[in-house]
Amino acid sequence: MGATDRLDRHQPLVLGLFRIVIGLLFTSEGAATLFGVLDRDATPAGDWPFWYAGVIELVCGALVLLGVLTRAAAFLSSGAMAFAYFTEHQPDGLFPLQNGGLSPALFCWGFLLLVFFGPGSLSLSGVFRRDSAPGGRG
Repeated sequence: MGATDRLDRHQPLVLGLFRIVIGLLFTSEGAATLFGVLDRDATPAGDWPFWYAGVIELVCGALVLLGVLTRAAAFLSSGAMAFAYFTEHQPDGLFPLQNGGLSPALFCWGFLLLVFFGPGSLSLSGVFRRDSAPGGRG
């Protein structure tokens, strides 16, 4: 068995860990925006677009973290981060390092990856799917 085969065997686990980390980071962004935690002031309710972005970050981040409706939540999150990048950051410069948009750019592409590859292992949807499948444990 070659090195590539050994790495390929662990893809679902590594993808699941990636999903958990990106979901946790996104959820923390939403919590900071909505509730004023983690050294950030809370955004007033209804303040466009920041409060709505905080709701998307909190809800979709939690769904991605848990691995529930991962592709849909990742699609919405990716789009929200593309919107954030092009409306809030890109006018200040072309490249993310110039305009302070590194986080939205990385979140956008990371979530897009999850849209196409799914949740990987360690997801709640995977647990429920296995338990409800014919011949499953449940």
